[in-house]
Amino acid sequence: MSIVNLTADTFEQTVKDSDVVLVDFWAAWCGPCRMFAPVFEATSEKYPDVVFGKVDTEAEQVLAAQAGITSIPTLMIFRENVLVYAEPGALPGPALEELIGAARALDMDDVRAQLAAHQTVS
Repeated sequence: MSIVNLTADTFEQTVKDSDVVLVDFWAAWCGPCRMFAPVFEATSEKYPDVVFGKVDTEAEQVLAAQAGITSIPTLMIFRENVLVYAEPGALPGPALEELIGAARALDMDDVRAQLAAHQTVS
């Protein structure tokens, strides 16, 4: 699957409609972002069933702020419309592939139960 450019208009629906979504928050002036881009793109070719999205934080400042982005690149992974990973920093290919495997392996019923239990405590 090719990489999808996500905007404020498309972000929520993309996450809602897809099983696994990786989102790279980046900017053209960011050196680590430019270094991570080929890794992100190469990995997207290996996982056609996963949506790989990019958010240009310069063009989508409101979306980046809503997502709480304070450092770029930041990678987020959504599984079944639930944020399961969010960390700043560029990753090497094998680490990115490991994260995809971990996201796929999650028991989402258990994740939702843990989230619900945490929300009732908070």
